[in-house]
Formats: sequence, C-alpha cells, structure tokens
Amino acid sequence: MSEEFKGKERRVFPRASANFIISYRMTDPPSDYDLSQSKNVSQGGILLTTNQYFEKDSFLAMTIRFPFVTKRIDVTGKVVGCKEVVKSIIYETHVQFIDLDMTIFEEIGRFVNQLLDHK
Repeated sequence: MSEEFKGKERRVFPRASANFIISYRMTDPPSDYDLSQSKNVSQGGILLTTNQYFEKDSFLAMTIRFPFVTKRIDVTGKVVGCKEVVKSIIYETHVQFIDLDMTIFEEIGRFVNQLLDHK
C-alpha cells in the first residue's frame, strides 16, 4: 500500500519516474564502481537503488547514461537520504546533484517535463 505524502513539498524541481543505468562509487574513501538503476530524476537529483546503505551527506561519484544524451555524464552527488527496502540487500538512495553542468541541467529539465507531459 502506498502512502500519500501530506506534508509541505520541499522539492524545488519536479520529479519524474525514469529508469536508466548508473554506475556509482563512494568518493571518500574511494571504492570500486557498482551498477544501479534510477527510479526517478529531477534537475536537482536522482533516486536510485543501491546494494548498500549510505550515510546522509556521503558523496558519490556517478556516471549516468541519460537516454537523451549520447555521451555519459560524470557527476558528484550528495546523499540526502537512504532507506532500507529489502533487509540488508536493497536500499533507496536519494542523491542531490552537486556539480551538474548547466547544459545538462537544462536538458534534464526538458526531459523531466516531457515525461510529466506524457503522463
């Protein structure tokens, strides 16, 4: 059963469901890359599934292959929340983009708006 959020909306940018592949790793201490899949995206960040818990304010180096950009995008993300979904196996990790290029920022905005318009 899904719970409906009844509090004040804190998101600055609209968010849309979107599934694509992401590779990520901790930046401190550096670790090996792991693969994940996004659940949703906005101009400000992304929700992805991970196989480990990340502390709030951890930094992740991410390589994202957005469906609307031919090249891969390298970006740093700051973990703003992490929730266990399947005990010790799957986590939903909320990540805020830190150093997103303005061109990519604008392209993500167009992509999210297209997804929301076709809902």
